[in-house]
Amino acid sequence: MAKAAEVLDDKGPLSDESKGLLAPYSELIRDYEPLPDARWRFGKPNYAKVNACYFQNRSKMHKEGSLEAVVNKLVKNWQVESHNIADIHHWHTMDISKFKAALNGGCPCSARLLADIGHNNMLLGETQDYTSKDNTIESSQSNFMAAMPEGFAWEVLEVFSGPPTVTFKWRHFGKFVGSFQDKTGKAHKGDGKMVDLIGICIAKVNAELKIETLDVYYNPDDMIKPLLSNIKEAKEEQAASGCNLM
Repeated sequence: MAKAAEVLDDKGPLSDESKGLLAPYSELIRDYEPLPDARWRFGKPNYAKVNACYFQNRSKMHKEGSLEAVVNKLVKNWQVESHNIADIHHWHTMDISKFKAALNGGCPCSARLLADIGHNNMLLGETQDYTSKDNTIESSQSNFMAAMPEGFAWEVLEVFSGPPTVTFKWRHFGKFVGSFQDKTGKAHKGDGKMVDLIGICIAKVNAELKIETLDVYYNPDDMIKPLLSNIKEAKEEQAASGCNLM
């Protein structure tokens, strides 16, 4: 007798573990609550691994209630929603009627486009070794999760101005311990080193702290280049070309 199909847990709130509340960390770092009718795109997310990466490797510990702590949580909630809730009408971290996001002063991305392509593709665009045009939200997520299976965490480093225009410096970080596939299909084996991205964001928010615009500035090559330094199985490449190995 065939097993019944597994029921996807695609509704309901995040677990306390995903919020950061369980020991040994016991610190609320995201408090996103989906709307009652909202459904999780890939099933309910679990942030246990990325939380561990964050707590173990963060460079800042912001005082509770500080502007840095508020922005840190706001962006983490935005990341949860924009990636995991497909229906933009169930978004509430953003004002979708006004929302625009841009990378390095480029063409603004609407809420609908962000939901379709995902923030990985929006924040990388077209580089020498990565093309968002050839990646879906699913393929991009799969590739980067394979490269950094221990998580790719994010933190606010410094906030320069408060609402309504919030300007802040941020860091994205995670260990390259898996395998990354470049746009030619070549696999690159991780070296275990930390991938560190530093950037600036200028966010406009309304009185309810809903995001209206995001202008993100950093070098996308800083994300991709560290993932290309170790070509996986050089022997396979040489064998395929007919070369003899000593």
